[in-house]
Amino acid sequence: MIIIYAPEGSEEQTFDVGRGKLRASEIQIIERTADARWGEIKEAAAEGNIHSMRVIVWAIKKRTEPALRFGDFDPFEGELRARLDADEVRSYAEYLLGKYGEDPDELAEAFDELRDSAFDREDAEKAIADVTAPKDPAPAPEPETTPETTAEASPSEG
Repeated sequence: MIIIYAPEGSEEQTFDVGRGKLRASEIQIIERTADARWGEIKEAAAEGNIHSMRVIVWAIKKRTEPALRFGDFDPFEGELRARLDADEVRSYAEYLLGKYGEDPDELAEAFDELRDSAFDREDAEKAIADVTAPKDPAPAPEPETTPETTAEASPSEG
């Protein structure tokens, strides 16, 4: 997930919270501040929960502003929003294909929403193309060899 912080009158900032982007100590600070488990916080942030997004961005901002207190980081409504990173877009595209694959209209609508939820629209286009591409048929199985056929095929010593 990528959280975008866009304060009015300032440059937009992005915070990547994908796998391997936060240290354990940062996650512990986030959990204590939010009074919830990391999985719940991350899920709530992905759904647009302002408190979860605020706690996560505050913890990351402390990397460059160690004295920043939680109470001092108080964005206005609409200044924080969550978007899907490339891995999440791919997983979600696969999920949508499985869920709506039989209904082309529903699938098209779901893919449009995925494009809008992605941080990078190109990631969404690539994921959609990948999951909807025709799959290669499974290769024909190799003929099994048994010791008898191997012995028959080799010249015998005499």
